[in-house]
Amino acid sequence: MARRCGVTGKGVLTGNNVSHAHNKTRRRYLPNLQTTSVFSEALGRMVRLRLSTSALRTIEHNGGFDAFLLGARTPALPTDLRRLKKQVEKARATG
Repeated sequence: MARRCGVTGKGVLTGNNVSHAHNKTRRRYLPNLQTTSVFSEALGRMVRLRLSTSALRTIEHNGGFDAFLLGARTPALPTDLRRLKKQVEKARATG
């Protein structure tokens, strides 16, 4: 599984550890990813995603998972979230 956030696209960054003697060794900065379940009101079920903590805050700020998906531009979303967005739109239209 890739170390990449499903919503924001944040991934691994690289840099240097710099010692007191100014020796440089390469290191990796990993994103703070959490496997979490978010509730979709339109679908009436929990959706399991691997998100960064900042993505969780973004979803909350937008008023929930459904509101976030409906407000997001479709080309900017990964494939699995595009599929979920389509399901949410269909569920909202029928019910």
